[in-house]
Amino acid sequence: MHSRIAGTGGYLPAAVLSNLDLERRMDTTDAWIRERTGIERRHIVAPGETTVDMAEHAARAALDAAGCRPEECDLIIVGTCTPDLVFPNPGVMLQARLGCRGVPAFSVEAACSGFIYALSMADKFIRAGEAKRALVVGAESLSKITDPNDRGTAILFGDGAGAVVLVPDADAGIVSTHLHADGAYIELLRATGGVSAGHAPGGDIIRMAGAEVFKVAVTMLGRIVDETLAANGLEKSAIDWLVPHQANIRIIQATAKKLGLPLERVIVTVQEHGNTSTASVPLALDVGVRDGRIKRGDLLLLEAFGGGFTWGSALVRY
Repeated sequence: MHSRIAGTGGYLPAAVLSNLDLERRMDTTDAWIRERTGIERRHIVAPGETTVDMAEHAARAALDAAGCRPEECDLIIVGTCTPDLVFPNPGVMLQARLGCRGVPAFSVEAACSGFIYALSMADKFIRAGEAKRALVVGAESLSKITDPNDRGTAILFGDGAGAVVLVPDADAGIVSTHLHADGAYIELLRATGGVSAGHAPGGDIIRMAGAEVFKVAVTMLGRIVDETLAANGLEKSAIDWLVPHQANIRIIQATAKKLGLPLERVIVTVQEHGNTSTASVPLALDVGVRDGRIKRGDLLLLEAFGGGFTWGSALVRY
């Protein structure tokens, strides 16, 4: 038994923070941001709007696309590093809203790779026969932990949510997943505080050594492309679509080059919402499915890289 993606969903908050907005308040320009990141705007949660609020919107859209009633879900996994509360976890809070009481519901914190990690876990639940309707969500309120005056991070991060519904299938939908981490790089990309370590003065915010992160990300994503293809005995030409983590257009271009794919075969949404961490891969997947580019039977490579460092891929027959 395998799992396949039966439906996708996405959600972006209404408020938009454009490059021109940032240009007015810090030493940067629209042209500089576009050239280095590909980002044009990012969406920001409204006052009172939370990560779980966004997760619910994306989840309901995915459930509707899958023709699945919320109460039919028998597993919920939410990837996020910006939960509403320390506990209950976002999966449990989402479960309460959907009305599927009693089923496993939990969250995964693997930074930008969180959705790939969650997808891999849900796939294994279905393969083991322990779930038949799995809801996998990536949702982030990164604006809550971004320093609005730090040019190195304020231009990058935004808020949003994406989701998929997995169901059993006799044929392979999720062909394979590959997960990695290396804690030796903690200092290059991290939040400045937390509950046990103590909260940082002025709040817990993202700190990133951008140039170093870029170099490691390109290297590790290149390796995981090779690993995924080798594990399945495939040539690069077998991939129909690359659905990458939407962090930076240059990283996306480097991964596409590794695969020998033109950008026309890559789902790129970074210009619309910036880096939404765990939400970015499911958001891009939802866009590609809903605009008709991704069709049933296409072979997709999903990949992400994030703080930790963590990185992962999923080979998916859509």
